[in-house]
Amino acid sequence: MEDVEASFMGMPVNLWMISIEKMNDASNFLLVHLFSFIIHLGILLFVFVNWLCKRFIVKEDNVRKRMINNGASFYKQALFSCVVLVLLNIVMCFLSLFYWYIHRNGWTNENTSTFSDTILRTIVWLFVCVYLHTHVSKSADSKYPLVLRIWWVCFFLISCFCVVLDYSFYKHNRDLVAQYLVFNVLSSFVSLFLCYVAFWGRNEIRHVYEEPLLDGGADVMSDVIVTPLVTSNVLSLLTFSWIHPLISLGNKKPLNLNDVPQLDSENSAQRAFSVLRNKLELDKIRNSQTNTFNLVKALILTTWKDIITTAVLSLVFTLASYVGPYLMDTFVQYLNKRRNFNGSFFLVSAFFVAKIVDCLSQRQCEFKLQQAGIKVRAGLVAMIYHKGLTLSSQSKQGHSNGEIINFMAVDADRIGEFCKYMHNSWLVILQVGLALTILYKNIGISALATLVTTILVMLSNIPIGSFQEKFQQKLMKFKDKRMKTTSEILKNMRILKLYGWEMKFLSKINDIRTDESYWLFKYVSTIAMTNFAFWVAPTFVAIATFGTCMLNGVPLDSGKVLSTLATFKLLQDNVYNLPDTISVIAQTKVSLDRIASFFCLDDLDHDLVEMVPLDSSDTAVEIINGYFSWDVTSPNLTLTGINLRINHGMKVAVCGGVASGKSSLVSCMLGEIPKLSGKVKVSGKKAYVGQSSWIQSGKIEDNILFGKGMDRIRYNKVLEACDLKKDIEVLSFGDQTVIGERGINLSGGQKQRIQIARALYQDADIYLFDDPFSAVDAITGSHLFKECMMDFLESKTVIYVTHQMDFLPAADLILVLKDGRITQAGKYDNILNSGTDFIELVGAHREALLEIESAGRNLISDISKIIKEEVINGQSQTGKSDYAEGNKRQLVEEEERERGKVGSSAYWKYFTAAYGGVFVPLIILSQILFEAFQISSNYWLTWAAARVAGSELIIVYVALGVGSSFCILARSVFLMKAGYETANQLFYKMHFCIFRAPMSFFDANPSGRVLNRVSTDQSAVDLTIPYIAGPFAFVVIQLLGIVLVMSLGAWPVFLVFFPVIGICIWIQQYYLPSARELARLVGVCKAPVIQHFSETISGTTTIRSFDQKQRFEEICLKLIDNYSRPKFHVAAAFNWLGLRLDMLSSFIFAFLLIFLVSVPEGIIDPSTAGLAVTYGLNLNMLQAWAIQKLSKLEIQFISVERIFQYSSIPSEPPLVIESNRPDVFWPSNGKVDIHDLQVRYGPHMPLVLRGVTCTFLGGTKTGIVGRTGSGKSTLIQTLFRIVEPTCGEILVDGINVSSIGLHDLRSRLSIIPQDPTMFSGTVRSNMDPLEEYTDDQIWEALDKCQMGDEVRKKVEKLDSAVTENGDNWSMGQRQLVCLGRVLLKKSKILVLDEATASVDTATDNMIQKTLRQHFSDCTVITIAHRITSVVNNDMVLVLNNGLVQEYDSPITLLDDKLSAFSQLVVEYSMRSNSASVTSQGRSNV
Repeated sequence: MEDVEASFMGMPVNLWMISIEKMNDASNFLLVHLFSFIIHLGILLFVFVNWLCKRFIVKEDNVRKRMINNGASFYKQALFSCVVLVLLNIVMCFLSLFYWYIHRNGWTNENTSTFSDTILRTIVWLFVCVYLHTHVSKSADSKYPLVLRIWWVCFFLISCFCVVLDYSFYKHNRDLVAQYLVFNVLSSFVSLFLCYVAFWGRNEIRHVYEEPLLDGGADVMSDVIVTPLVTSNVLSLLTFSWIHPLISLGNKKPLNLNDVPQLDSENSAQRAFSVLRNKLELDKIRNSQTNTFNLVKALILTTWKDIITTAVLSLVFTLASYVGPYLMDTFVQYLNKRRNFNGSFFLVSAFFVAKIVDCLSQRQCEFKLQQAGIKVRAGLVAMIYHKGLTLSSQSKQGHSNGEIINFMAVDADRIGEFCKYMHNSWLVILQVGLALTILYKNIGISALATLVTTILVMLSNIPIGSFQEKFQQKLMKFKDKRMKTTSEILKNMRILKLYGWEMKFLSKINDIRTDESYWLFKYVSTIAMTNFAFWVAPTFVAIATFGTCMLNGVPLDSGKVLSTLATFKLLQDNVYNLPDTISVIAQTKVSLDRIASFFCLDDLDHDLVEMVPLDSSDTAVEIINGYFSWDVTSPNLTLTGINLRINHGMKVAVCGGVASGKSSLVSCMLGEIPKLSGKVKVSGKKAYVGQSSWIQSGKIEDNILFGKGMDRIRYNKVLEACDLKKDIEVLSFGDQTVIGERGINLSGGQKQRIQIARALYQDADIYLFDDPFSAVDAITGSHLFKECMMDFLESKTVIYVTHQMDFLPAADLILVLKDGRITQAGKYDNILNSGTDFIELVGAHREALLEIESAGRNLISDISKIIKEEVINGQSQTGKSDYAEGNKRQLVEEEERERGKVGSSAYWKYFTAAYGGVFVPLIILSQILFEAFQISSNYWLTWAAARVAGSELIIVYVALGVGSSFCILARSVFLMKAGYETANQLFYKMHFCIFRAPMSFFDANPSGRVLNRVSTDQSAVDLTIPYIAGPFAFVVIQLLGIVLVMSLGAWPVFLVFFPVIGICIWIQQYYLPSARELARLVGVCKAPVIQHFSETISGTTTIRSFDQKQRFEEICLKLIDNYSRPKFHVAAAFNWLGLRLDMLSSFIFAFLLIFLVSVPEGIIDPSTAGLAVTYGLNLNMLQAWAIQKLSKLEIQFISVERIFQYSSIPSEPPLVIESNRPDVFWPSNGKVDIHDLQVRYGPHMPLVLRGVTCTFLGGTKTGIVGRTGSGKSTLIQTLFRIVEPTCGEILVDGINVSSIGLHDLRSRLSIIPQDPTMFSGTVRSNMDPLEEYTDDQIWEALDKCQMGDEVRKKVEKLDSAVTENGDNWSMGQRQLVCLGRVLLKKSKILVLDEATASVDTATDNMIQKTLRQHFSDCTVITIAHRITSVVNNDMVLVLNNGLVQEYDSPITLLDDKLSAFSQLVVEYSMRSNSASVTSQGRSNV
């Protein structure tokens, strides 16, 4: 008898309780079918009428209200459930047709009725889906329509009832019962979820996103949005539904950082950092220092909850994954014998439930592991930052900024990534144990062969792992070296371009990369060999196992063979991760060792300075018998026998020659220099202004406030005192203008005055100024000294280092230093006659003043009144900024990022970068052949197990295994070679484009952005992307092979496979926009962390002196959280996708099982069916892998996209123009003609030079003077074509400099830049980086610049070490080395851009004499703030607001008492008098 089924409201009702006799009556059967038809028609009409009422009767409110509730809960899941029911009914229709095809003559009226009823149910559920999509999705009601809720509850009850009826009917008729039973069981599960949604589901969207208030027009949300993970229910957590609103939003618009919810406190960087720091400090107290073991222990204690949770989940999904292989023999035996309902129900349920448990536990485990990795990384980065803030000066000398950034950007990331592999080591042992258990059940003692061969394979990892660790250490060593050099080059790119050295330094980077590539090649070769060994291992194990079975006489049937093959397949997939695990362990070990060694470095000793309460003493600073040295191992001390006492309110000046110890004296008061003996006491809050300006990227206002609240009155007073108001007025956005990295868009004087303003605003008790006046002009310097030092800080303690002798008479105490000792101390008049050192300094100054007086003897008295009147009447000239039409933008803007999916051109360029892409088809062909050999060998074993003799069976299997091994070897080698060559091609092209980029690129892009490209993105190209792209292709080919094998056993799989694959692709496309933008945000948000890190390391002295460490750590933690937020949600979104793909794959597998147990005996060979199930066990994993790896590939390809961005930077003009090369002796005369020169730094920036026209005759000495920001340095940069003119031209000996190559221009000119720069290396490499001169020539140049004796004192002489930025040489010594470079080169045109700002007057006079002696026939252009440097020049050019104000000889200009140059000379000459009067007035008081 055929089963009869009716339905009620779309729910199947098998009317088996009706008597069989009555069921045979056709009229009763038709009556039942008519009843089913009426019920279905009724529900259709009812829902349709309800929809019409909702559509036309209920009118919508015209005013759109702000909705916190965004509609019914779990709408997407409910719709998906209804779609599943539609698919289930479609499957039942196909099964009915299939049975009709098999039994063509057995089709009865009952079958027709059942088929019609199924079609009708399909239509009903399809209509429900449409109703949900068109009505419920647009409704703001938080509940579903009542008719749907009642229907779903009834559906659940009747489905459960049908399960009972199916089982009862089994005793009477077994035909078609199994599939209907499974159908009803699945329907019960789906209906249970619909009941939950109908009555107990919560609207989670309200916890995630709230629209802004419309009446406020606000675009910023009023409340901080925390990740909905913390408020989600169990079902949402289990299915990752809590991330769906973010994915949905990303599918509608590109995501921004504001769209990504904040992390909760449990996942924040603050918590990870505090726990990690506490653990490390506790271990440090016990063990005196941090080692790798202690660091690992602290990291484990930081994430112990996640470790335990993931361990349990790993155990669960490992056990679940071995259920399939364990039951495979039973399944094949079941297919070979007479089938029964109990057996089929048990087998299908066991396979399916195991798959579901496997999917759920694995997804939760992966997310928790990634969550732990994010915590570990955040804690490590914060800890490295904290350590960088507390490092002692000596420790910093051993580690460059680039190395420390590498700890954060590479090593911390690598340790965080290791969390995903943390359980693999013990899981492999468990997996091997489970596999041996299954094998022992199938083949008995022969399983020992599997154990032995598996142990041999695993032991082979030991030498490979040691090699990998060794190669990884070498690789990281050269990566550190490259990052260190790159960081230094990026900071000094302007200097390199002025000298024309950028290509030489590029070759230096390329040489380091060559060494790095050598070890990279070795490292990826070990990866290739490891992959080969482990892909071949299952075949090797299978041959050994089956060979042992033959020798032992163990009978092999298809069931045992398939169970064994399934075990090997699963073991292969698990062991496949072992090479990656070994590689990651090796990398992580190296990174842990490096970070642990960094943590072991000495911190700054807080006991160097004893802080005394402010009210307890009249003494502000006291040093008693102090001995200090930057290098505690050196016998030469920096400061010796320092005894000093400074009372509150005193003004103390510190002076001396080059390298006399002035800056070191200030450093000992700050506690920055190691103290060998003595005491240093400080009473009060400190503020410090360094000799080299340290400016943060950000607004001018933020730089001045420096973390303190805005006090508008004090703020304006500070601007006035520092003479910044005029500068701010002409800037694009006033004090809201964003300053580029290191103040790149400000002049040297502006940066220094912002530093001073920062100190003044803090309202400290003690102010330490390390020669801040050297970078400003004479008028500005006098203004700063009077307004800031004498007036604004009148009641404060001020200690200032200066080379300006004019500022000394005003001091209460003058300290004269020589060779690290205080040789004289006292007031100006007292020490003037008490020793020789001070007299030498004053004598040099007076000598310079005599030159001025000889040029304009009677000028001072006549012009001083004019200056006073101008000051009173406010006759200062301030120009207006000229902007390009319609353009007004910040110089530094947000980092550019692509939108939408990664373009196909990026893939094409990447895959064809190495040898035109010839390796790609070879790799694919190797994998296709490998898969063909694998399927053939498995099919051979299954088919021939009971048909062929043992020896022949093994011989053929071995032959196929050898063939697959050669394919794997070829595939591994090709992939390794392609990835290696592509990485190098991209590296060299990107770096060439970066080094050839114009300076405007470096002005607008902080070095952190560039470092992110050359470190993180390049690392991804080196080690990650090839090993994602390759496996993606391999998995796709494997997936096609599995479908082929499954179709051999059950061709209807195609009917389900292709629709499910379509759904998978749709889900993946739905997921990708959000995942892609989140991944881009990860890349974009990492650069600010690196940038902040780099700036902090450079400014640690300033940060510590202002006691701002805690604030900067808080900023760092916030930036880390900004980086972790998108990374956290990327992980959640990835597992959201993976879970859904796993479930769909499980649906295909369940369909296969149901089909195989339902098909009549004899239709399909059991061995073929078993082989299909064996491959089907891996279907969900491989299908999910294929989609996930595609998604991960696109996400990781963003690194390639970002590298291609920097590989297409607009380049500077050509270095050499072959058709227009100047003569080898050019310039022979040195004449410079400037015609109507207009310059701006960018299309959106104001004009800096606004029509300059002048001529510098050959062989003349021309001085350029003017207020800070008047355009002096810009004029020089235009001459060197650092900035291209907007309009006008510059001719050198009649040749337009814009018409020749940059290298031809810059190599023929010489410059001593404003910022004296030395590079890490040796004295020789700093003097002659191009290696063009002999040692004798270098020594001659050093003697001429008065550095020869200093270098000869060093043990290594010309090979004496120079640390990063030349920090182990004083500022004055660096300036003299720059002078030595131009003496060595001796060009016809020499430019001095404030070249003597960092040296004392005596050294300045020496430099001027040297230049006059050795460049007497050259054109010398001098920018100087010291009038003594230009007063004896042939011509003087006065610039004001980008225009030529005056241009004539100094004598002519001085004869005109109203000239601007005369005012500068008078101001400079009046300094001593005014300072003396101030000093006298203070002493009288």
